[in-house]
Amino acid sequence: MITKKKSEAKAFLEDISGGPLTFGEMIWSIRQADEISQTDMARRMKISRAMLCDIEKGRRPVSVERAKRFAEELGYSVTQFVAVAVEEQLRKSGFNAKIHLEAA
Repeated sequence: MITKKKSEAKAFLEDISGGPLTFGEMIWSIRQADEISQTDMARRMKISRAMLCDIEKGRRPVSVERAKRFAEELGYSVTQFVAVAVEEQLRKSGFNAKIHLEAA
């Protein structure tokens, strides 16, 4: 079985979604791949299942702090998760931009 590195997940998901990756799509995809229920994921993140559902559906924006928490809890790159969250916030404001973050 061939697996993609976690650092390649964003590009892979953008390719299959046909457009810019949303934070919710990324979380949903990871949750599905890891076979984690919404209830278990919400419990793990210390949020309600309804809030997780809203995040996955793009109805609730994700702060930088929450994006960081998701990344740390799931074992992914904090900079990647934060960049996706910030890009989505910018798109919703009408400003399309790619964000490249580097740890300081």
